[in-house]
Amino acid sequence: MKIGFIGLGIMGESMCENIVKKHDDKVYVFDFVEAKVKQLEAVGAVACSSSKEVAEHADVIISMVPKSEHSRSVYNEVLPVLDATKTCIDMSTIDPSVSVEISEMVKATGAQFIDAPVVKSKPAAIAGKLGIYVGGDEATFEAMRPILSYMGENVIRMGDNGKGLVMKICHNALVSQIQNGVNETSTLAAANGIDIMTFAQAISYGGGQNFYLDSKKEPISKEDYTTAFSIENEYKDVNICMNLAKECGVSMPGEENALRVYQAAMDAGYGKEDFCATIKVVREQ
Repeated sequence: MKIGFIGLGIMGESMCENIVKKHDDKVYVFDFVEAKVKQLEAVGAVACSSSKEVAEHADVIISMVPKSEHSRSVYNEVLPVLDATKTCIDMSTIDPSVSVEISEMVKATGAQFIDAPVVKSKPAAIAGKLGIYVGGDEATFEAMRPILSYMGENVIRMGDNGKGLVMKICHNALVSQIQNGVNETSTLAAANGIDIMTFAQAISYGGGQNFYLDSKKEPISKEDYTTAFSIENEYKDVNICMNLAKECGVSMPGEENALRVYQAAMDAGYGKEDFCATIKVVREQ
């Protein structure tokens, strides 16, 4: 079974590298950044000049691109070469409604489609230990599970097309609110002479312990905002959440507050920094 991978960004490059190293057949790759393609070619992938060329060669086409418009563009390009022999997996984090539209478009060709967004960040992508939420029919999910397992150790089907993305958006919204709680309470602690490392140790003794603080205490302490997952990407996800909540008639005042913090971070020019840099906004306010 030949695999194609489109989109070799911060996460995609490591996800694809795991496939190349673990899969026993050819892996075709494309990205608009030529250096990324060459990087994967160096570990054994086959370089392609377009998304369409990837889809022509591959039995399974995986995409990992930034936004809804990018996913639309990829699948509009590959649509003419899809048929019943191919399966598409979009691992991008996009609007669930857009993903459902894409799934219908793809399945009209006879091909199969699942959405499979990921959670955790760059270190887990490198280690092949991502969490993966899948939306799609059960038969396609089971057929694709071995490929998804190249990239993640926790893979779960959430329901039909689009439901993987609904879960991803709920997950990232929760993280944004946990993050904001960490930002506010650690800033209050700092104002009273308690540094972030001592704060994190004390929190670990009680019910407030959380993965976000455990993983980000050192970068925050060192003011090292090297990007594992960017502010601009989480800003996108928070906005998707608010749009989804509006569509469903669900009130989310906590997430509205998280959006205010992310908007301030974007306005301050922090968009390319790691999302833990939002603490600068809370401290400044």
